[in-house]
Amino acid sequence: MEKFIYKTKQEMGNAAAAQAADAIKQAIEEKGEANIILATGTSQFETIKSLTSSGIDFSKVTMFHLDEYIDLPADHPASFRKYLKERFVDKVPALKAVHFVEGDAENPQQECQRLGDIIAKNPIDVALIGIGENGHLAFNDPPADFETEQPYIIVELDEKCRAQQMGEGWFKTLEQVPRRAISMSIRQIIKSACLIVSVPEKRKAEAVKNALEGKVTNICPASILQTHKSCKIFLDSDAASQLS
Repeated sequence: MEKFIYKTKQEMGNAAAAQAADAIKQAIEEKGEANIILATGTSQFETIKSLTSSGIDFSKVTMFHLDEYIDLPADHPASFRKYLKERFVDKVPALKAVHFVEGDAENPQQECQRLGDIIAKNPIDVALIGIGENGHLAFNDPPADFETEQPYIIVELDEKCRAQQMGEGWFKTLEQVPRRAISMSIRQIIKSACLIVSVPEKRKAEAVKNALEGKVTNICPASILQTHKSCKIFLDSDAASQLS
């Protein structure tokens, strides 16, 4: 695990995107294609914006979606499908394929199975992810399931996670924040050949310290990143402020 600290969110995002672009281009050179995972949330704004103009041949890229609220329509302002469509998919030339998590599918368990079957045939080259205020990866809140081999699972969102979504401005009240989501599992995330982790802002500082300097535990799901062979953590100075 390597960490890189920058003065501003913009510098952090540019650096994370540059590293991700290099890894994606390398995968395309070696295999003729690349499979990537994209996260959402305010932590990914700068990284994703920079990635869209990084000179990648996106016609050879398949994008997988990290997580989505259950029963939230795709056109809801807080929908992660809407986020990725507006900020990434619509900004780049046509991708080889896009696999969104359909959180409003009639049967969420079947949706997990559908996505799991697809991703099992498409090993992930690069995953761009973040760390939540409660230390979560994707929507794997503590205590996270470190054991399941299912690629996508249904999860219950804890109150700190839901409060973060409201605090970032996606919902007006806590009650509006859904209580369940479909999330990529911890083990599926860790299977990615390369992890690019972008984490800005002081509100994430405690989670960053626990994830990078604490013991590996499902009480801080992001601590599992310590075990990955190719994980690069990009922080701004605020997010890194509690590191020793």
